[in-house]
Amino acid sequence: MKRIGLFGGSFDPVHSAHLALAHAALRDAALDQVRWIPAGHPWQKTRTLTAAVHRAAMVALAIEGEPRFVLDRIELDRPGPSYTLDTVRALQAAQPGAQWFLIVGQDQQAGLPTWHGVDELRNLVTLAVAGRPGVPAVAPSSGAVCAIAMPPMTLSSTEVRARCAAGLPIDQMVPKQVARYIDQHGLYR
Repeated sequence: MKRIGLFGGSFDPVHSAHLALAHAALRDAALDQVRWIPAGHPWQKTRTLTAAVHRAAMVALAIEGEPRFVLDRIELDRPGPSYTLDTVRALQAAQPGAQWFLIVGQDQQAGLPTWHGVDELRNLVTLAVAGRPGVPAVAPSSGAVCAIAMPPMTLSSTEVRARCAAGLPIDQMVPKQVARYIDQHGLYR
């Protein structure tokens, strides 16, 4: 049975902590593949996201060279709000023999009760949860959980965008090819 991790987010932009989490999930959950799923229309985001074409391109650049990482455009290509439950249902229907893992940080796990269809979602996936600095561990109310061990990383996309807006370097925060893409396209200025 193929073990597939689903790693969703706005990835605006993708950064080094995202990559560290995906690599840790491969190792700790013994995954065969991690599908990177940029959000199309995240219903809980209040700010306007960078155009999908740029976010997908940055993810593709960040994950090149790791054959177990795959860019999945399912949410970018689907109209309407991006609900993780809809994504999981569609992927499971397309590949019913796989075991599915939803890769999240503790901060996202703490917010799961607000997610659309969370009770069904918990029954469809195993949560692969990584600790976040300053966020207490949350005991799940239901569903399977796999702990992902990784060193504390405080890096955030918000911080990367702020540094870009201030004209500060981001080379240590994102893969070099992503930093180049951001510069070439004048993103986050």
